[in-house]
Amino acid sequence: MTATTTETQQISPKKPNLQAWYKPTVSPEHGVYVMLLVSLITGAAAAQNWTLLTTLALVCAFFGPQAEHPLVVQIKQRKSLKPRFLVWGVFYGLICLAIAVFLYLRYPILLWIYLGAIAALIIDAISVFYREQKSIFNQIVTFAAVCLSARFAYAATTGTISTVAIGLSAINTVYFCSTIFTVKLRKPKTSAVLPGVVYHAIATLIITVFYYFGWLSLPIALAFGIALLKFGIIAWQQQLFSTAKIQYVAMLETGCAFSFLAIVALSLLPTRLTTL
Repeated sequence: MTATTTETQQISPKKPNLQAWYKPTVSPEHGVYVMLLVSLITGAAAAQNWTLLTTLALVCAFFGPQAEHPLVVQIKQRKSLKPRFLVWGVFYGLICLAIAVFLYLRYPILLWIYLGAIAALIIDAISVFYREQKSIFNQIVTFAAVCLSARFAYAATTGTISTVAIGLSAINTVYFCSTIFTVKLRKPKTSAVLPGVVYHAIATLIITVFYYFGWLSLPIALAFGIALLKFGIIAWQQQLFSTAKIQYVAMLETGCAFSFLAIVALSLLPTRLTTL
C-alpha cells in the first residue's frame, strides 16, 4: 500500500500553486507606515482641515510603498522573473498613479512633490541593484521621500505649498532619519557613536535655521528634542540597547514617534478641526 502510494505520488505531476499568483504582496516595513501616518497627520493639521482629497492623498501615499516593495524584491532576485511581484507591483502602482493624476488635475502644484518621490524611487532602485539599499545616503533619501507626505497632505487639502508645509517635511525628515543612527548602534560594525553625534548636530542646526526664518514655530522646533533625548539615552546605554529585543526597539521608536506627532499636531491644530 505504501509503495503504491509512493509510485502514484511520483507519477502524478505536482500541481502548481496558483494561489501564490493571487496572494497580495505587503510591504513588511512597519516603520514606513509610522512615518507616513505621522507626516500625513502633521500636514493635515497644518492645513487645519480634512477633506476628501486629504483622504485620497492618504490612500495614494499608502499604496506608494506597496508598489515599491515588489519592485525592490524583484531587483534583489533579478536572476528570475517573479510574476507575483510584477502583478501586484503594477496593480498597486496603477492605483497610486490614478489617484496622483486625479489630484494633479485639481492641484497641478502637486507635480513638484511627485517629481521628488520619483527621484527618490529611482535612487532607491539603483541602490538596491548595487546592494547599497542599507547605506546611510539611500536611507536618508528614502525617509525624506516618505516625509514628503506632510507636504502632500497639505497641498492636496489646500491647493498650495506654504513655508510651513516645507518646514514640516523638513522636521519630519530629520526626526525620522535620527532612527537610522540609533538602529545602527545595535550592530557591531556600525556601533560608533560619532556619526550619530555629527548627524544630530547638523539636524539641530537645520531646525534652528528653519525656526529663525519662521518656517517652524518654537514648539514644533523643540519637538526635535525627543530625537536628541532618545539618541542620548541610547548612546549612554548602548550595551543594553544592542541586546534588547527588536520588539522593544520598535515599541520605543513608535512611542517616541507618536509623542513627536502629538506635540507637532497640537501646536498646529485650531480649537476646532473642520471636516468635510
